[in-house]
Order: sequence, then structure tokens, then C-alpha cells
Amino acid sequence: MAARRAWRLVPELADFEGAWRLERDVVHAGAAPARFEGEARFAPGLGGLVYREAGVLSMAGQPPMRAERGYIWRARPGGGIDVAFEDGRFFHSITESGAAQHWCDPDMYEVRYDFADWPEWSARWQVRGPRKAYRMVSRFFRMTRP
Repeated sequence: MAARRAWRLVPELADFEGAWRLERDVVHAGAAPARFEGEARFAPGLGGLVYREAGVLSMAGQPPMRAERGYIWRARPGGGIDVAFEDGRFFHSITESGAAQHWCDPDMYEVRYDFADWPEWSARWQVRGPRKAYRMVSRFFRMTRP
């Protein structure tokens, strides 16, 4: 059994570079859970790391579908990571606390990153609002380093 590495701080941006297996569970209020399985890649570019994920999203009663998304991750001055949407708009910051928020009117997105079992890590989202209400847990497992 591997020893648990206690991460109190956010890993360095370069530590994320490479390919990761990604498993995501999404639970919507009043709906059957959904499952995403795929791969996430962090590659140098745009002043940081370009994050791209691709995989298959499965929802009860629906045929599986391909799903993709991307972000830009950049080192924060003084430590941590700023996450931006693909078009460069700021999304949120990953700081020592591991907690962040993003207001997308009229819904609130709250996330908690957990790096305690690095290089396995997770992001737990809770979304609340009149348009959206769900919990999403993404788990990342190292596949390759550059």
C-alpha cells in the first residue's frame, strides 16, 4: 500500500502536466445520476497549461454521448493556480484552502479540491441556484507524465 502524502498546499502547476484518467459522477436534484469516464490532458500553452478532457457521458435512459471541455490553468503569483475558461475569462483560483467559488448568474458554483492522496486528486463541485442544482465529483488518476 502506498504511503499517503499529505498535501497542505496546491501542487505546482508543472506537476499536473501529462495525461490523467478521469472519472466523474454527477447527481442532479430529482434525477438519475450521470457518469463521465475519459481522459484529461494538461499540455503547455497559452502561458500555462491547456487542460482538455474528453470521454463518454452516460445518463440513465439516454444513449452514451461524447463530451469534451477545456480550460487554461496558470500559476498564481505567490502560489496556487488560476483557472480560466478556454476564451481566457477568469473562472476561479485554486489556493491553499482548496476551496473556491464562481458566481454564474443566477447560480453559485462551489468547489473543493483535494490533493491529500497526490498524485490522485479530486474536485468536488456543488452547484445551487434556480437554473441548476447538482453535485459533481471528479477523480483524477495519473496515466503519464511528459
